[in-house]
Amino acid sequence: MENGHLGGRHDRRPAEHADRRLAEQDRERAMAGMYAECGLLRELADAAGVRLDDTVDSLTALDQLLPRWRDDPQVSQWLGTDAGLYLGTVIRRRIPGSTWRLAPDGRPLMVLATGFELDVTALGAGWAEQGAPQLAAVYRAAGDG
Repeated sequence: MENGHLGGRHDRRPAEHADRRLAEQDRERAMAGMYAECGLLRELADAAGVRLDDTVDSLTALDQLLPRWRDDPQVSQWLGTDAGLYLGTVIRRRIPGSTWRLAPDGRPLMVLATGFELDVTALGAGWAEQGAPQLAAVYRAAGDG
């Protein structure tokens, strides 16, 4: 009887694990959809004639924009966040095994299949404020593993 009880409990674990995995996948998909919006960046890109199509070419085009936004620190900050989220979106959609994860402090991180984590909003802030790192270069480095 005792073994039957343990066996019954054991049989539920795979189902519980599968349910938890599905919930995590749903949460990650929801985060991905939200992060892909990047409203301010999309407005800037549209005004400059840059098409954000989730490719490395669009990252290269963003890298080549004149940084007129740097005159307004508030715009620069928001744009940096959007640029980082867009970078993460391109990585997630183009580099297999990449997923979003929230850091303990709530920052969105892009986790590569290797387990390496990118603080994409910090990278985007550097791009918006100083022009470095270039978004396309980060993407290429992420793809190299």
